[in-house]
Amino acid sequence: MGFKCGIVGLPNVGKSTLFNALTRTAAAQAANYPFCTIEPNTGEVAVPDPRMQEVAKIAGSKEIIPTRISFVDIAGLVRGASKGEGLGNQFLANIREVDAIVHVLRCFEDDDITHVEGKIDPVADADTVETELMLADLDSLERRIVQIRKRATGKDKEATTLLPVMEQALSLLQNGKPVRVMLEGIAAEDLIILKGLNLLTSKPVLYVCNVAEADAATGNDHTAKVAEMAATQGAHTVIISAAIEAEVAQLPDEEAKEFLDEMGLEEPGLDRLIRAGYELLDLITYFTAGPKETRAWTIVKGTKAPQAAGVIHTDFERGFIRAQTIAYNDYVTLGGESGAKEVGKARDEGKEYVVQDGDVLLFKFNV
Repeated sequence: MGFKCGIVGLPNVGKSTLFNALTRTAAAQAANYPFCTIEPNTGEVAVPDPRMQEVAKIAGSKEIIPTRISFVDIAGLVRGASKGEGLGNQFLANIREVDAIVHVLRCFEDDDITHVEGKIDPVADADTVETELMLADLDSLERRIVQIRKRATGKDKEATTLLPVMEQALSLLQNGKPVRVMLEGIAAEDLIILKGLNLLTSKPVLYVCNVAEADAATGNDHTAKVAEMAATQGAHTVIISAAIEAEVAQLPDEEAKEFLDEMGLEEPGLDRLIRAGYELLDLITYFTAGPKETRAWTIVKGTKAPQAAGVIHTDFERGFIRAQTIAYNDYVTLGGESGAKEVGKARDEGKEYVVQDGDVLLFKFNV
């Protein structure tokens, strides 16, 4: 199960520097964690989760295997991309393939680095990219909806189901709003239809404010404006100095910690970015633990136990019987599986159980 965040932004905003820092971090993790560079512009990184260390310590695990998420460095966008300007066609094709958008915004001043628009205005930059995505979606929907309307008039069952969702999305775009506005409170069946349309502006967005080193801990006026804009959209922001992350990614752990302490930072900004990307996709983690390994597994929030088991192996889902379930806090405070069993905190859950973030699970199956 692969989940991809596409890193987008105008040219010269620092997105490639950020991506390179991510992939260097991942390469450094390779000695301990599974990692691969799938292709030159895609890298998988471990999702930082201190809970793994606690579970592994209690379980006496020899190995720790974290869950992972992919980041894709997408070609820089310029005004007119929706009409094929610059690398527009490539940009739009690449962004359709990701699950969420990590939008890097330049929030630093540097006369030596030219801004494609001639001024530093991250909110305007965000509008430029958003406008191009909306124009591309508008063009796509206007072409597709003509045939759907004809079929709906003829009482075609599929078309009559699709049309209301397409009409709502089209109305939003015509009024200058992204399709993800529909996501709040949408019915489950309509959400399936919306995802099937694969519209660019239906994807969740995380704004990454790339700041100078001096502003990494506190942000600046530019990041404050981005935060205000994001709040109106129900989006989130992360403040990062790509320059710092590029340097930290090349340092040994102890030196990196000292460097971050000097900068007034508790952890690398990339850790916050990775976790934010994970949350953006509405993902949670469950654990399996034993003497051999403690391993984190990624599922979408709301996943039931058999489907969670299927992430490990399809046989686990096909032959699912039950899942021994221990909540993370119980596992840690009670000293693991034996302690949890003694006080009745190791529960046997069936097919309707919705797995919770941090659950420590042991699946029983028969195939």
